[in-house]
Amino acid sequence: MTDPNEVGAWLRLTAGEGLGRAKARKLLAAFGSPQAVLQAGEAAIAQVAGPAAGALLAAEPDGFHTDLLTRTLAWLAQGEGRQIVTLGDAAYPPALLQAADPPLLLYAHGRIELLQREAVAIVGSRNPTAQGLDNARAFGRALSEAGWTVVSGLALGIDGAAHEGALGGAGSTVAVVGTGLDRIYPSRHEALTRRIAREGLLLSEFALGAPPLAEHFPMRNRIIAGLARGTLVVEAALRSGSLITARLALEAGRDVFAIPGSIHAVQSRGCHALLKQGAKLVEQVDDVLEELGGRARVPTPEADADMAAVAGEGESDPVLAALGHDPATLDALIARCGWPAPQLQARLLELELDGQVVRLPGGLFQRRGLA
Repeated sequence: MTDPNEVGAWLRLTAGEGLGRAKARKLLAAFGSPQAVLQAGEAAIAQVAGPAAGALLAAEPDGFHTDLLTRTLAWLAQGEGRQIVTLGDAAYPPALLQAADPPLLLYAHGRIELLQREAVAIVGSRNPTAQGLDNARAFGRALSEAGWTVVSGLALGIDGAAHEGALGGAGSTVAVVGTGLDRIYPSRHEALTRRIAREGLLLSEFALGAPPLAEHFPMRNRIIAGLARGTLVVEAALRSGSLITARLALEAGRDVFAIPGSIHAVQSRGCHALLKQGAKLVEQVDDVLEELGGRARVPTPEADADMAAVAGEGESDPVLAALGHDPATLDALIARCGWPAPQLQARLLELELDGQVVRLPGGLFQRRGLA
């Protein structure tokens, strides 16, 4: 997404104070796109999301064009894998679509195709033991070599070690951060951040320039949990953001794993609490792989290129081409496209929001002009 009007509309809908993600989703469902929301007028917006939302979106915030929009367009123009991914885009991670509170907009820098991969989260203490760091690197590397993309939060300690290990394997890594992507936080991870931008993927829902506020990190944690099929806690104290991530994973019906440690170590108490609550005890990487079904499927470079290029329109879009002129079921489209179901469903949602596809009774899809 690079069109200034489209970018500006999404930023107005997501970056403003006071609207909230739930009301923004209601407005998108009602009007179809951010541009349509802004064009609907204060009264129509108020009918859907309340008077406060109508007043908030009625006028452009002071300095919007000269600050946030200009900064964002300049960041996108630098290229090098910088993208904005919105709810309904083909590139939007399918696992997040199943989460209770998916972000409407994600800033991405790096290998966007990693959002379509099967992923495992590795999280833990910012003050780990030496053994904890070794475990995080070893599990990150082994899971990545087995094809799983390792997701973590780029924090000091366990997160950083997991990213480092995962960069050595085919699955690579996704770092979900609690700031704007034009900031590097923590500063001690500058070299790691730049390497992830080249070899993995940096991800944030926060607007450019956003500082590392305390309230950002629980929000970041829900994305980490939402991206992953399972979450492995390596070391964690009882009061730990890692336990928030684990709880969010459990609430989403995802697997939670924990590595036990010494009964005398503060860093082990969070893991032991999770094990008492039913987390799966992990001693080796096979304990995780057995629960998740073994090695992950790593798409070919050709398949990754195809997924990255689906933003084209008309007959060049493989999903529209597969739909043809008659209604089709999801299974039929899977057979025609050869795409996995989650990626195909994400693309169909994007086409539906874009007004190119209509969902019919009986689980059928049809191109809107033909319905």
